[in-house]
Amino acid sequence: MQHNKIRVCWMYHNIMDLYGDKGNMMVLSKRCEKRGIECEIVPLEIGQEMDLTEFDLLFLGGGADREQVLLMEDLLKRKEQIAKAMEQGTFVVLICGGYQLFGQYYIAADGTKIEGLKFFDYYTEAGSNYQRCIGNIAISAQLDDFTTTIIGFENHGGQTRNVSKPFGKVLSGYGNNQSDHMEGFYNGQVLGTYMHGPLFPKNPEVADFVIYKCLKKQNPELKYTDLTRLDDSLEQQAREVMLKRMNITV
Repeated sequence: MQHNKIRVCWMYHNIMDLYGDKGNMMVLSKRCEKRGIECEIVPLEIGQEMDLTEFDLLFLGGGADREQVLLMEDLLKRKEQIAKAMEQGTFVVLICGGYQLFGQYYIAADGTKIEGLKFFDYYTEAGSNYQRCIGNIAISAQLDDFTTTIIGFENHGGQTRNVSKPFGKVLSGYGNNQSDHMEGFYNGQVLGTYMHGPLFPKNPEVADFVIYKCLKKQNPELKYTDLTRLDDSLEQQAREVMLKRMNITV
């Protein structure tokens, strides 16, 4: 039996929404709607009771240092449930601050150490001399069975290191830090990235890939190519403008 519905938990939607990350939820919902897939997006706030194992996707956007400190106590209380959700096949998308918090720790510009969930070995420290990684970014990424070029916008002071499984290789921009030329984290189930902008409108292929991963939790035999193709001509024209701006030929 094919399940034609996905349930999304939009974690800390009211404080982790830097640089229009909410646009990801809007695009996810619209692309599901066009395919006749029901997309239920449930916002989660600090202190709110919720069973995270009931969702196909956990989404955590970006936020500044202050917001990360605010939510960390609540997030740590949910660690066991997040782990259980991931064990059961829930997909996870993490943007910027959300990405940092799933690692070992984050040391802010003022020296404050924020302990992470420690699901992965990477860690983040503020750049020396308050240097930030700012600007348009493009990467070459492997999404399970296919390679694609992904574009976005980054603005982060944190330098993330010790990433065992990067999301992609940087073609233009910075990525995880100012020296490795790699961006984000992807292990087949958790996708962490510094790309704001937001990510999905600029990369319909990535939005569809996330929809596919969500549906796959209930339909293990599903393939990415089983998704109905949509007309993305406008999105592709916008992508071409950005790629040209970064002097990248695909």
